[in-house]
Amino acid sequence: MTSVSPSSSRTQPDFSESARLQARLHDLVPGGAHTYARGSDQYPETMTPVIEHGRGARVWDVDGNEFVEYGMGLRSVTLGHGYEPVTAAVREVLDRGLNFSRPSRLEVDAAEDFLGLVSGADMVKFAKNGSDATTAALKLARAATGRDMVAVADQPFFSTDDWFIGNTPMNAGIPATTRVGTVGFVYNDLASLRALFDAHPGRIAAVFMEAATALHDPAPGFLEGVRELCTAQGAVLVFDEMITGFRWSAHGAQAVYGVTPDLSTWGKAMGNGFPVSALAGRRELMELGGLRTDADRVFLLSTTHGPETVGLTAFRAVVEAYRREDPVATMRRQGTKLAEACNEVVAAAGLTEFVDVVGHPACLVFRTRDAEGRPSQPMRTVFLGELLRRGVLGQSFVISAAHTDADVEQTVAAVAGALPAYEKALSDGPEAVLEGRPVAPALRASAAPRRLT
Repeated sequence: MTSVSPSSSRTQPDFSESARLQARLHDLVPGGAHTYARGSDQYPETMTPVIEHGRGARVWDVDGNEFVEYGMGLRSVTLGHGYEPVTAAVREVLDRGLNFSRPSRLEVDAAEDFLGLVSGADMVKFAKNGSDATTAALKLARAATGRDMVAVADQPFFSTDDWFIGNTPMNAGIPATTRVGTVGFVYNDLASLRALFDAHPGRIAAVFMEAATALHDPAPGFLEGVRELCTAQGAVLVFDEMITGFRWSAHGAQAVYGVTPDLSTWGKAMGNGFPVSALAGRRELMELGGLRTDADRVFLLSTTHGPETVGLTAFRAVVEAYRREDPVATMRRQGTKLAEACNEVVAAAGLTEFVDVVGHPACLVFRTRDAEGRPSQPMRTVFLGELLRRGVLGQSFVISAAHTDADVEQTVAAVAGALPAYEKALSDGPEAVLEGRPVAPALRASAAPRRLT
């Protein structure tokens, strides 16, 4: 087994089996991963670990390297990998059948659990991924308003479906007629949203936004202003709680900031890594997909696997864990400790203007800048590689309630150990340190600059 040192020494772990499997994945799976954010182009070319298993906040790759992991399944794991109360509940339900021709009692129990958490919602429908939930919300909004357009905040991601992804750089295959139906506004700039309503009178069916992000809290009065504007304009307000739900609060960011949307969409940490998502909202909107309406019915989240018992059981076990413990407080405490300690060692090295750790304590990111102070993918690659050499895996410092003081201490030591190489890359250029090409944005128009031959 390869030992990856958490100290300041600069070692090169053995990634030979990971490299072999990653190459095979590129032959079998477009992009070499089932999520673009997990792709090999998001990591240094010579350091693309393929994971064998995880426990708590640590993972082991196929070469036997052990890492403290951040990101935690694209923010889907808040309680830790293999969290026993969740896995025990899932094991118990496996022998009782997974998928039936009629609803199960579990669907009643899970819906009651969910609506007990989200006080502003009257009804909920479960699915398997967040994109299905957000697209279902848009269909409801269009049906309810008779309008076609959607306004989205300038936030990273809402859906893999055409209505959103068509307005990203990765829009091949999406008709221009679809792309023009989505218009953007600036978060924390109410005037930019008001301008969209003025420019497209009677056209905007819904406003999609995250109430808060890792780097941005709502400005005083902003969410309230969006709520009032949507009500006045007859548009449906949708909060995306994929990330904020179960990280900011089990009740969502809407509870933290005291503003209730018409619809909200949920996923990620709902199942601590098990696949489950949800659309929730006001009864008069949700019933457009039901049997208590005289309006034309919306085909709303009619999925084979939405009600299967494993995902819903995992969700109920997560809810119970949040009742019994306080994962949100733990993430806030450990995240605050991590950010402060990392920034202290960076400051001690005199590199604060080039690298720092920022964001919501439960959703931290590290920022990497070049010698001119500009955001830099090559410098990000240098930093990622130096962390990997010291037993830390992550495109961010998104933490979980399973991250112990020892995990945080190892991470801080890894950051301190990474800084000499980072400083050399600043003075001599990243190519003096890098092995292979830099990482590239996950959503980009072409495979270059990480095209494979």
